[in-house]
Amino acid sequence: MGIGFWHTAAAQSLQDDLYHQDEDVTGISFETETSPADDSVLVEAPEQMSLQFPYGVRLVKLTLRNELRDWVDISFRYDPRIQERFLWQIPQLNTATYFTADWAILAENDRLVRGSFSFSFGPNAEAPSVTKAAEALLIDSRNGNTSNTRFVTPPRTNIIINQDRRSYDPPFTIKLEDQEPAEQVRDSSAAPR
Repeated sequence: MGIGFWHTAAAQSLQDDLYHQDEDVTGISFETETSPADDSVLVEAPEQMSLQFPYGVRLVKLTLRNELRDWVDISFRYDPRIQERFLWQIPQLNTATYFTADWAILAENDRLVRGSFSFSFGPNAEAPSVTKAAEALLIDSRNGNTSNTRFVTPPRTNIIINQDRRSYDPPFTIKLEDQEPAEQVRDSSAAPR
């Protein structure tokens, strides 16, 4: 299958990750085994993805995205059953620099815990940590980041050119006209008595 089939997932520091995650106070993310292993480089695309937790949990989120944050549909649906091991078939993956799987569970006392792991595959693939570090360095050098500032990459947008502006008809029209000034109040001193 590839190098490093099982690996313990490790929490990523804020500096390494452009997307902040809450700190895992339970420590479960350190004890979770993933396949593919975090930061692994595989010979070919994996056919399945699995998570092995140290005790039974409810998996409430599992997503897979490429380095551009484009979604890969893995048909995840929430199942309220408590399990220790979760296994998903992965569709044929297109070529990408790396893929990241983000997961979230309800652990003991219904505490929400998040984690992630990344992998890459192919003959010229590099470890995702190497690519992420190079991206962060490029962003820092381009934006002049210092210890006091931090740049967050904005989401990709679609720009539409040569499209007529939409016209909206209001549900009613208000016509404002100048009104004649009200009759002037007569001066009471000038009125006949």
